[in-house]
Amino acid sequence: MWAWLWNAASSRSSPRPRTRPKAWPPSSKSAPACGRGSKVKIAFIGLGNMGGGMAANLVKTGHEVHAFDLSADALARAKDNGCATYTSVREAVQGAEAVVSMLPNGAIVDSVYSADVIGQAPTSALLLDCSTIDVATARKVEEAARAAGYAMVDAPVSGGIAAANAGTLTFMVGGTDEAFATAEPILSAMGKAVIHAGASGAGQAAKICNNMILGATMIATCEAFALAEKLGLDLQTFYDISSKASGQSWSMTSYCPVPGVGPQSPADNQYQGGFAAALMLKDLKLAMAAAQTAGAQTPMGARAEDLYQKFADAGHGGLDFSAIIKTL
Repeated sequence: MWAWLWNAASSRSSPRPRTRPKAWPPSSKSAPACGRGSKVKIAFIGLGNMGGGMAANLVKTGHEVHAFDLSADALARAKDNGCATYTSVREAVQGAEAVVSMLPNGAIVDSVYSADVIGQAPTSALLLDCSTIDVATARKVEEAARAAGYAMVDAPVSGGIAAANAGTLTFMVGGTDEAFATAEPILSAMGKAVIHAGASGAGQAAKICNNMILGATMIATCEAFALAEKLGLDLQTFYDISSKASGQSWSMTSYCPVPGVGPQSPADNQYQGGFAAALMLKDLKLAMAAAQTAGAQTPMGARAEDLYQKFADAGHGGLDFSAIIKTL
């Protein structure tokens, strides 16, 4: 059973209103016919901080969403957002034209698909896993789905909770050209960008490489602000300079780790909401495992993993990952 593994993420409070702008929300088988603009019956599995907003946006764009989560509170929120709710995955996927999942890790994804989706949903249903998991498991699940007659894509996301709620996620998609073409209109209902990364597993590869950059640059950004302060620089002035100079990065200009500087970010809400440090650590561990398998040298990624591990071990895993500035 997979239930014991799944600790659905609890909702976080929204950042307090501010006047500054908010930039961070920032196969051989034929695929099913889920064309752009058509209403699709979609089973949505996993309604945590990310999945809840994603499912709600599918409803807003006219799709019929049949939702499942282990959390009664998550199901209640989904019902309030217009989803039909079910008490098991198998019930939710009955008669579905597409199945979307947003789950915590690869072990759960493998278990849910092998036990409750493959062989339970119609073989005409398109399967879309939006979880962030290891490449090997993504490919394993896709191979099992394909062998059973399904088309499937791995489609992890970038953007965080705010983007999930706003429908402005970026999707990195792995799968066949045909499966991608069918998945694109469904994913577009939840995001601002849907990019075909390549074959099965390529979406996961792109996600972990992207988040390795993010983890390392956030730490470097935090270090720079800490140093600037100790050198007597006004932090808003430093931001004004660096955000327009070669030190500019997304971690600075869209997700500044300093309260009151730059666009609104979790730093302005005591580092609540956003992207939890524990999730950043998870992604960095996936990246380091992939690097070891591929024989790639990633010293900056390894150091970022070490620092986030220490941060989480100190009891801060629930804070936004930009809160690592508090250690400097």
